[in-house]
Amino acid sequence: MTMPVLYRCALILSSLWLLSPASQAADYQLEKVVELSRHGVRPPTPGNRKEIEAASQQPWTQWTTADGELTGHGYSAVVNKGRWEGDRYRQLGLLSTGCPDAAEVYVRASPLQRTRATAAALTDGAFPGCGVPVHHVAGDADPLFQSEKLTITRTDPAQELAAKQQKAGDLARLQQQLQPAIQQLKAAVCPPATDCPLFDAPWAFRQTRNGNTYVYGLSVMASMVETLRLGYSENLPFDQLAWGHITSAAQITSLLPLLTANYDLSNDILYLAQHRGSILLNALLSEIASDSSPTRWLILVAHDTNIAMVRTLMDFSWQLPGYSRGNIPPGSSLVLERWRDTHSGKRFLRLYFQAQSLDGIRQLQPIDDKHPLLHQEWHQSDCRVTHVGVLCPYQSTLTQLRKNMDNSAVLPVSVILP
Repeated sequence: MTMPVLYRCALILSSLWLLSPASQAADYQLEKVVELSRHGVRPPTPGNRKEIEAASQQPWTQWTTADGELTGHGYSAVVNKGRWEGDRYRQLGLLSTGCPDAAEVYVRASPLQRTRATAAALTDGAFPGCGVPVHHVAGDADPLFQSEKLTITRTDPAQELAAKQQKAGDLARLQQQLQPAIQQLKAAVCPPATDCPLFDAPWAFRQTRNGNTYVYGLSVMASMVETLRLGYSENLPFDQLAWGHITSAAQITSLLPLLTANYDLSNDILYLAQHRGSILLNALLSEIASDSSPTRWLILVAHDTNIAMVRTLMDFSWQLPGYSRGNIPPGSSLVLERWRDTHSGKRFLRLYFQAQSLDGIRQLQPIDDKHPLLHQEWHQSDCRVTHVGVLCPYQSTLTQLRKNMDNSAVLPVSVILP
């Protein structure tokens, strides 16, 4: 960015700072919000536990919550987020005071316990005592969130492998670049008298029986890092977190590049995202653009894989303080807001990603002006910096966000369940 551009941005932000709250509120009106959230803190899933214990050659801590389910601590952290969001949207005039009517707020969750419970925590925080219903499909396959189970979204194993190989480049070089994180992880989870051969084995692409491609070595290390991050966020005693070898957020942060590398070679592959994320992105954009839907705040609660594929289609990446590039912490969310200029009547879209810090989740820090959510905004050249955030032209932004979608992999799935 050139100095003149920086200077203009500084002038804009300075002038916005001088505006009174009343004049700020009069400039733009928030019309609608569509939010895609990850579930809150959970223990490792049963499948994760099996693979990380085999690789580290020792059992990992058994949490008081069943594997894969939202914890009480995770519930409380999401309640804090929901409380802040509800207050903010009432202050901005999006929501009325008191309990929302059935049409004003709609909540849909992936059918697993951790996502349904996270949705309940969000609404309990935003609308305490209101009993806002959480909607989900019967069974374990929602076409919005488990699209990989649909025939229309199936990928070709050969094309998937080729796409991942192309993005990875030289796997040996990538493995060498990540050696500091690999060796730190090995020191934290491998027993002293054991060599844990996985940590020194060459990375290689492998395919499962159903044709899914993964990087042998990296995949299980990423599961270990995610489990350690979740354990830190859960406020596990340090003697139960990597056997006392990890005692700070900074140590977690230095391991997270392994998780980013695994994202890069899985859900962030455009070919994969086009097949398995287009249904969800289409539903998000259709809802934010809808004038017929009475819903003012749509909350969808799903998984990091869902957010990763949607953000890949959007060409949106972020780097939040204390996290690695593109990281998707528990309880974080991708948010679309539709705003209207009260003077000209023109509409704008705001898109951003938000999350709490590692220590914010661990300490159950209430979210307020002194402890705000971390966030990063999507932007393009014709967006404008305003006191409500980065606002982008409505129609051209919708077009831009749709450009990577694969229409052949889209089903007309309504976000509102019958």
